[in-house]
Amino acid sequence: MARPHQQRRLMAADAREIGDRALSHCPVSHDQGSWTVWGNEEARRVAEDPETYSSRVSAHLSVPNGMDGELHGQFREVVDRYLSDAVILPLYPSFERIAETAYASLGDEFDGNEFGRIVAVRCQSAWLGWDPSYEEELLAWITANRDATRSGDRRRTAAVAADFTAIIRRILIDHRLHRRDDPTSSLMADTVTISGFERALTEEEIVSILRNWTSGDLGSIASAIGVVAHFLATHQSIADELRDQIDNPRALDLALDEMLRIDDPFVSNRRITTRSASLGGCEIPARSRVTIHWTSANRDPRAFGYPDGYDPCGHQSRNLVYGAGPHACPGRTLSTLELRGALVAMLRGGDLALTGACERERIPVGGWAKVPVRRTPRPVSL
Repeated sequence: MARPHQQRRLMAADAREIGDRALSHCPVSHDQGSWTVWGNEEARRVAEDPETYSSRVSAHLSVPNGMDGELHGQFREVVDRYLSDAVILPLYPSFERIAETAYASLGDEFDGNEFGRIVAVRCQSAWLGWDPSYEEELLAWITANRDATRSGDRRRTAAVAADFTAIIRRILIDHRLHRRDDPTSSLMADTVTISGFERALTEEEIVSILRNWTSGDLGSIASAIGVVAHFLATHQSIADELRDQIDNPRALDLALDEMLRIDDPFVSNRRITTRSASLGGCEIPARSRVTIHWTSANRDPRAFGYPDGYDPCGHQSRNLVYGAGPHACPGRTLSTLELRGALVAMLRGGDLALTGACERERIPVGGWAKVPVRRTPRPVSL
């Protein structure tokens, strides 16, 4: 049965609290003309049915996230060329070096999110071939974007989005002036085949693709590393187990997926119904706005039992951290390797402990706003 959830109450709480509370009532709720999907099974059903739940929710060009059907598939082919395992897996050694260098540059006391921001910007820049001179500007943008998102002020978020587009356009000019062998330069010369006709990507499409690759991921990866830092600091026995498995990439990647399932900073995506639909005991009319609340779906007791229980292998099949269906995150391998590099740096760097009160982010942002930690080197075994 659907229940309304007042917007004022939602803005006053964090994504986990909201989701846990909503799921205690129902897997789908309705409020002021829009619907929110909280449940795991229900979220998967929405994500896997793009014919009913369309991703064309924005008036702005979004390649390929805001596309459906054949058009989405054609542009997704372009994106996947740059994010395939064959392209991304060889980057891991450089990501690990980036993370260890960043970690070594911090003092013994630092904020987990600060470490995350540095790793996110440097790894993304290394992958895309962006000049290191953009680093400070990108770091400042992550903070400005997070502050604007917290504010809920659409004019402010639009201004920050425009700032990022301006950065992208300057980077494109830089690449035109200085020919380079990197993904950004390759994308600028790439083509898309639509209905059997091959054409060059337009500048707007190139900017949109780069925005989708970076603007969301920079903040999300930074938040995810903050979540991992908090988890290691509060689960010492698990940190010790992972340290013993530091040469087992599969074990580390499963652990990362489970940490982010427990506290998913990738909060939500929007859809719009193309026809009436039945979901979670609710009848949703056509042209209805629908929000998939991933943080909640990944804590659904019906799928995971105790939401905070740590079971990487047992929970793997129902984990929706990277979404589901045709719009599942194309950058999953890239994100995982960036996160693994950060995890390895923290495990090798010693024991983490919280040094003060942590502060949760407020919806629509996920994860932690503050993760103050101290690292203590472990004794060297003789």
